[in-house]
Formats: sequence, structure tokens, C-alpha cells
Amino acid sequence: MRKFLASTALSLVIALPAAAANLVSNGSFEDGINGWTIGGVDTQGYPPVAIFYGAAQPYPNGAFGEAVPANNAPTNSPDAVGGRAAYFVTDFAANQSLTQTIFLTPGTYQIGFSAYAPANGYANQGDATFSGTVLDVILADYTVSSKPSTTWTSYQGATDILVAGNYEIKFVFNTNLFPSKDVVIDQVYVIEGNPPPPVVDVPAPAALGLFGMGLLGLAAVRRRRA
Repeated sequence: MRKFLASTALSLVIALPAAAANLVSNGSFEDGINGWTIGGVDTQGYPPVAIFYGAAQPYPNGAFGEAVPANNAPTNSPDAVGGRAAYFVTDFAANQSLTQTIFLTPGTYQIGFSAYAPANGYANQGDATFSGTVLDVILADYTVSSKPSTTWTSYQGATDILVAGNYEIKFVFNTNLFPSKDVVIDQVYVIEGNPPPPVVDVPAPAALGLFGMGLLGLAAVRRRRA
């Protein structure tokens, strides 16, 4: 009697944890500036607005004719990049700001955002300073001229909240010369949980198999030579 070895394919269903939610309201500015509070002094009359990506249009829909590309910097934000971003552009700003307060319970939180300097503003004579603070952690604090233009950059980290309460997210923009440089920000996020582990390159199983066969072949050659 012939015996047949029957192979059965087992389908394993692995339950993956649900993606963490962004605790920042309208963190990608898809709903304009709703959920954010504008502060500081602006004597020119250009408050922060949510411009549209790829829109070569005047303020408030575009960056004064420059089509800003969508954020392409690596980020841990759970939100899709979307079609809009917040734009700081006034030439006379004294601590012009966008702020939002969120309630948090004790735990570890991932935090971050992305920033970009448009080319037409970067070419202006006046400099600008910009800072981004999330949950009392200063993630960015720089002069715009010290960073490259037309390059999306992510600023992110993690922090431990020890006491339940209200915590602030704040972006501050300062200029004092006509015309001055400007800044675009997007994908502001706060998510509960530890940062994801680093990605480690592991040799593919096939490569390991070939490597093992090579070692066996080498051992056989050595035995024949002996």
C-alpha cells in the first residue's frame, strides 16, 4: 500500500494592536485652523492660515504663489498627510502663535510635527525665528535661515506624563523686517504609547538556507581532502 503524506496549510490569524489615535485635534489642519488658538501680536495683518498643498495661489490659500509640496518627511504621526498645512507668514510678528491644550493621563506619549521653509520666503532679507513645544518639550527652536529651504523636516520625540492634567502644544513665530522668511507646519501629533522599536535588518530565510548549505559543502570538501 502506498502511503501519501498529506500536507495541511494552517492559516494563522494574528491580532495586531489598533493604531493609536492622535490626541491633537485637527493636527494635520485639514479643517483649517479650527481647534487652534492664534495668539501674539501681528501688526501686518497676516494671521496663520491653512494653505493647500500644490496650490500656486496667493495668501490665504497658498504660500504667496508658491506651490508647497506635501510633507514627505518620515514621521510617527497616525494621520495621513492630507491636503493642507499651517502657514506662518507675517513680516511683523511678536510671538505670533498657534496653541492647543489637551488633557492627558499619566503615561508615555510620542510627540512631533513637521516643518518646511518655502523658497520665496527664504529668499527674503528678513529672518524669522520659530519654535515648536509639545507637552513642555521643546522639539524645535531655530532661525529659519539656519535650516534648508524647500525641505520637510520632522521633529519628534517621547515624554512621560506623571500627573494627569492639561498640557499645551505651542508654535511661536517672530519676524521684524519687511519682507521676512516664513514657515509651514503639518502633522502635529501626540499619541499614547512607547515609540516603535528600531527596524533591524535580518537575513532572509532563503539566504540563511543557502549560507548553511555552503557551510555543509565546505565541510564535505574538507572531509574529502582529509
